[in-house]
Amino acid sequence: MKNTAYYHLPGLFEFYELYKVFLPLFREHREYFYEWCDIGSVYGAPSDCIWGGGRVGFGDRDPNDVLDLMREYNISARLTFSNSLLGEEHLSDRKCNALCKMFSENNGVRNGVIICSELLLDYLKANYPELYFVSSTTKVLTDFRQFLSETERDDFRYVVPDFRLNKAFDKLEKLSEVQKEKTEFLCNECCDFGCKNRKRCYENVSRKNLGEICPDHRCTAPDASSGYRFSKAMKNPAFIGINDIINIYLPMGFSNFKIEGRGLGSALILEFLLYYMTKPEYQLQVREEIYLDSMLDIF
Repeated sequence: MKNTAYYHLPGLFEFYELYKVFLPLFREHREYFYEWCDIGSVYGAPSDCIWGGGRVGFGDRDPNDVLDLMREYNISARLTFSNSLLGEEHLSDRKCNALCKMFSENNGVRNGVIICSELLLDYLKANYPELYFVSSTTKVLTDFRQFLSETERDDFRYVVPDFRLNKAFDKLEKLSEVQKEKTEFLCNECCDFGCKNRKRCYENVSRKNLGEICPDHRCTAPDASSGYRFSKAMKNPAFIGINDIINIYLPMGFSNFKIEGRGLGSALILEFLLYYMTKPEYQLQVREEIYLDSMLDIF
């Protein structure tokens, strides 16, 4: 049985200002937060990164500031470079290489890259071996055998399966201890459980990050027009809530949980931090501390 759930949080660049306020609270008032959880990493990518994927990045914070903040709180920083359509001609990109060089020069905790492209994986292994690698959920590994093979690869420290494998408990419980330690579940996905176009959606984002002019991917889910709603995500058959983590996943030997939300607003990210990490009796205090910080644009 695992005793600690490690959350991998969204918005390394995108929500820097929020984490600048939240992380001191998490350190100085640990009594506000569940004893059984901790922060495993914060992930994201700045704007205009052609290696980016999953979401079109909008973060504009100086990478030096980002790294300084993560180092101060001894938290692993992950670059989300999960573009699935990269070619040889993209590997020499100066901005993305400069970021990898910076992130590989860790002073303490090791930093990582979330990755989809095998071409990019080979390149980063050869040029930035100090980084660790995470197999991205953008691979859409819905077949459990594919996911199993991915966990057996030495290339990856963590593997994020498609959210539709979250409740395959009869198979998940048979994983080895090492495979369980490498598994990182996506908890709060709002995408329709029966979606057949998820990979196409991610490819559309990859094309946009490469600078291609292409129409937006149009989701055909019945309630797609309402956008992301946490209340809707909670009704998803694959949703992993705090009671699931405590009563099912930790006892089964799993300890890594990814919270999505890089493309959302900081107010909604705060709701995730409150729900997944903050004791109910202290949620108001945390919310007030965040809202009353005059330097933070919460919306």
